[in-house]
Amino acid sequence: MLDEQPALLNATWDWGAGDFETALGAASHMGHREIAGLLLGRGARLDLFCAAMMGMLDVVRPVVEAYPAAVDWLGPHGISLLRHALAGDADDVADFLRSKGAASPAPVG
Repeated sequence: MLDEQPALLNATWDWGAGDFETALGAASHMGHREIAGLLLGRGARLDLFCAAMMGMLDVVRPVVEAYPAAVDWLGPHGISLLRHALAGDADDVADFLRSKGAASPAPVG
């Protein structure tokens, strides 16, 4: 599909009330590393939530240190940065976020 419609790579869907989501955002909060890797490889724009899910502590750490409030930032559907890290089994990122004051998210479901 991306070969036929490359603009879809960074397209966003507006769920309403300021809740925008890209394919990369969806893959990120669902913990789908393989899909996120494919999208990134095709040129999708990396964001902090994807970096957290992918275990990119070298990306997450300097942002949180520069902007401490980032530990409470919310991505698509109001899903926290910590929840993204947990979805990707990125324990080092999750531990770092907790050390900076991120509250453990409520269980899903």
